[in-house]
Amino acid sequence: MTIQVISPQAALASLKERGPVAMPVGEPVCMIRGVDVAIPERAAVDTGFWECSPGQFRRPVDTGEIMYILEGSGAFTPDGEGAQTFEFKAGDSLFFPPFTRGTWDIRETVRKLYVMV
Repeated sequence: MTIQVISPQAALASLKERGPVAMPVGEPVCMIRGVDVAIPERAAVDTGFWECSPGQFRRPVDTGEIMYILEGSGAFTPDGEGAQTFEFKAGDSLFFPPFTRGTWDIRETVRKLYVMV
């Protein structure tokens, strides 16, 4: 077993440009950067660090996701009549079940650590 220690500063310094979000909503179009982190002996685990500039976009992810917000703030509104908008900020942890659909509203550039489940 190999234990990896990755400082957020080192990970964030190595973020690579990934272009615009897949499903933008209006202007400005959010731009993303990221870096994947490989977990030895768990090649199917999708995890890493991610950054998104301000704007709005639809969440097109089918897998569940656990995230820890390192920096920034915004809100997420799930699809569905009467759905509650969830505000988030640096220091918050969010858990999304598989097939969660809705709209992100990134107000201040968000940087997060994520694990897809």
